[in-house]
Amino acid sequence: MKRSPKDTAESSRRISRRGLLVGGIQLAFIGVLGLRMRQLQVKEADQYRLLAEENRINIRLLPPPRGLIYDRNGITVADNTQNYRIVMVREDAGDVDEVIARLQKLVYLEPADLERARKEIKRRSPFVPVTITDRITWEEFSRVAVNSPALPGITPEVGLSRYYPQYEDYAHIVGYVGPVSDYDLSRIDDQDPLLQIPKFQIGKSGIETKMEKVLRGSAGAKQIEVNAVGRVMRELGRREGDPGENLQLSIDSRLQNYVQARLGEESAAAVVLDTRTGDILAAGSTPSFDPNKFVRGISVKDYAELTGNKYRPLANKSVQGTYPPGSTFKMVVALAALEEGAVKPGETVYCPGYMELGDRRFHCWKRGGHGQVDLNKSLQQSCDVYYYDLSLRIGVDKIAEMARRLGLGTRFDVEMSAVAEGLIPTRAWKQEVRGQAWLKGDTLNASIGQGFVLASPLQLAVMTARLATGKEVVPRLIKAINDVEQPIKGGGDLGFSPSFLREVQEGMYNVSNSRRGTAYSMRIVEDAFRMAGKTGTSQVRNITAAERARGVVRNADLPWERRDHALFVSYAPYDDPRIAVSVVVEHGGGGSTAAAPIARDIVLQALYEGTPPLTAYPQKDRPRIESQQKKLVLRDFDNFGKGKTRA
Repeated sequence: MKRSPKDTAESSRRISRRGLLVGGIQLAFIGVLGLRMRQLQVKEADQYRLLAEENRINIRLLPPPRGLIYDRNGITVADNTQNYRIVMVREDAGDVDEVIARLQKLVYLEPADLERARKEIKRRSPFVPVTITDRITWEEFSRVAVNSPALPGITPEVGLSRYYPQYEDYAHIVGYVGPVSDYDLSRIDDQDPLLQIPKFQIGKSGIETKMEKVLRGSAGAKQIEVNAVGRVMRELGRREGDPGENLQLSIDSRLQNYVQARLGEESAAAVVLDTRTGDILAAGSTPSFDPNKFVRGISVKDYAELTGNKYRPLANKSVQGTYPPGSTFKMVVALAALEEGAVKPGETVYCPGYMELGDRRFHCWKRGGHGQVDLNKSLQQSCDVYYYDLSLRIGVDKIAEMARRLGLGTRFDVEMSAVAEGLIPTRAWKQEVRGQAWLKGDTLNASIGQGFVLASPLQLAVMTARLATGKEVVPRLIKAINDVEQPIKGGGDLGFSPSFLREVQEGMYNVSNSRRGTAYSMRIVEDAFRMAGKTGTSQVRNITAAERARGVVRNADLPWERRDHALFVSYAPYDDPRIAVSVVVEHGGGGSTAAAPIARDIVLQALYEGTPPLTAYPQKDRPRIESQQKKLVLRDFDNFGKGKTRA
């Protein structure tokens, strides 16, 4: 079919338009390629020429600043300080021994450091920087920098190192960092390349290890050009890493410092809780240690002194130590019996000074007995026989159930090392663990916090806070992360009968405020801050019948490790509980004489938010307290850290 001239003309126009469109696209594409080629060949020619010569370009990781740690008021607890160091890259150094010999003419190198560095150089990849020495002076740093042309592979660097400005106060809470070791790499499943950097610091204990990934941050990197002898010529590019996140603790540094000072040279622990939020305001453990020594690399002598000390300064007794709670456990048994209907508040039990079970006598601490005793008097005077009787009525499993409701036998999720679960025994537990049947004698021992029962100072503080409020108080240590408030856990009602709870609370009040109370001499006389509490003394040895017949040996006449543990738990103010305190003095003797005075002083320090007036103490005690206050060495937080505090 013959096409008309009109159709032919239209077809030609279509072909021309398509040709122009395709041609335009081709020209645009060629233009873009040309511009990119010009950029690569002219503007970026030097960079890509260097990148092509791989032996002249190094990529080095940049460790990020570790997150800082503050207390609840913004006072610095863990800081970063400048650290001048010298590093070597083996592949750039050539003759390592020759370079080190030159370096030794400029900087003194400790033989131990040098030996460690040589081993590290041999075992690490040739391109990985190895720290030869650190913590050098500015003058030494400058000498090395000036002579760098003669020191191939050697680079003076400025890094950051951890520093704990409050020394012993936070050693057990915050812990410390140290260089990553082969053991660390073997036990943690972490592929972070930062861990391959020699002497990179990671958390070893306490919050530093529990919050390691939060505090560590992520690595940056830099590209550097080196010449034929390994000297750094220039930096080609840098990508900064992300710094670690900052933590704010629930701890009050002023109170923490006071607690540590007040515990003094004792082998002891104390915990202070805010009963409204569960915040741990202080967690003291003595004796303590300087965590900065571990950051720098503790000497064999210093470490031997710590491990050889019978008071165990490395152990965090506030959460790790577990002790028979002694008579501080009696509130658990009392509340369990009331809730089960096994006893009425005014019902009495006769105490002749012992209870006979089979052919054995279970003694009360008061040899002559307490006579007729009701619940209030049993707590006030700490009668053992009353609790022997109650325990047989309800059995150990009901006691264990109440103990767990009050927080005992629970491993709380707080960011400290080796937090203990304690032990609340049951019939099933003994059969499973010991392969033995539960005995009535076991129940009697458990009723006064002896036998198999174990609790930590933290758990005892939680128990006391729950008794004070009837609420599920849960301890919190991290208050905020990067200024983001962390949730308060628990807080729900525990479901206790208010009248039964009040009976127990009144008994605890009379312990400290009734003339016949076991802690009356350690009372608070300021009406607004009246304290409720309970003394406890737990035996660590068996007293034989023969010893009882001739007279029980006084604690003061026994070797230290055979003396009783002293305990005291308390909350205040009685009418409006704000804080709960637990104190354990290892082998301290009686709870009323060794632990109660410490707890009373801590309560007042916390409530007054500083040194309390002497009028808060009993009249006859004021001269001793005044002398004690003068002797305590406390940190000056008003001028602390020369500006290293955060608003």
